[in-house]
Amino acid sequence: MISYLRFLSGKERSRDANMHLGMTLAFVAGAANAGGYLAISQYTSHMTGILSSLSDNLALNRLDLVASGLASWVSFVVGAATSAVLINWARRRGLYSLYALPLMLEAALMLAFGFLGTNLKLLIGLFAPATVILLCYMMGLQNAIITKVSNAEIRTTHMTGNTTDLGIELGKFFYWNRSGMQLEKVLANREKMRIHAEFIGLFVLGGFAGALGFKHAGFRACIPLAALLFVVSAVPIWDDLSR
Repeated sequence: MISYLRFLSGKERSRDANMHLGMTLAFVAGAANAGGYLAISQYTSHMTGILSSLSDNLALNRLDLVASGLASWVSFVVGAATSAVLINWARRRGLYSLYALPLMLEAALMLAFGFLGTNLKLLIGLFAPATVILLCYMMGLQNAIITKVSNAEIRTTHMTGNTTDLGIELGKFFYWNRSGMQLEKVLANREKMRIHAEFIGLFVLGGFAGALGFKHAGFRACIPLAALLFVVSAVPIWDDLSR
């Protein structure tokens, strides 16, 4: 078990390790996104939607909602920047936990969100509720982690790219290669199809679990997610501490 956790979030990376970590984080992202919507009536990982809404509200001169959308977007960007700072800081010091550190930070923030969510919901920040700001920050933090780990091959907080790639491979799969033509056959990459389908499935499964959890347990549903992130990130951090 310890070896697997080190393989999952440790310094030494492989394609399999990236995929396993990405699938774990896709589940977490789905749970936080869908459950968070029940809690605060807003999706927090979908920056395309937030920026589109910002543009609409700007055209309608609804400046309060423009400010709220901008605050959400800035929080996501700052979360991603925080992840990059932590990873590069740890890399320059030769730490084993360069990818585990931002995961542990996300676990701590998720735990705080679970315990303080009701109070945070009542706290109105300068432009948006603190719950929205915190969730957007966590989604930016997480998306940057897996982006850095996989060299931008994997995204876990939104499924647009995975769905597009799945559609491309399905198009190749159903393409009719006419016999007798001296052209290279169009063939689907079945492994890519499986991987994209798994990411989408885990995001949906996480969303279902998160929505169900928030429906019955409220903000406390974040505590198991925080525990999962803690377990995933703990071993490389312990390796550094034990050195």
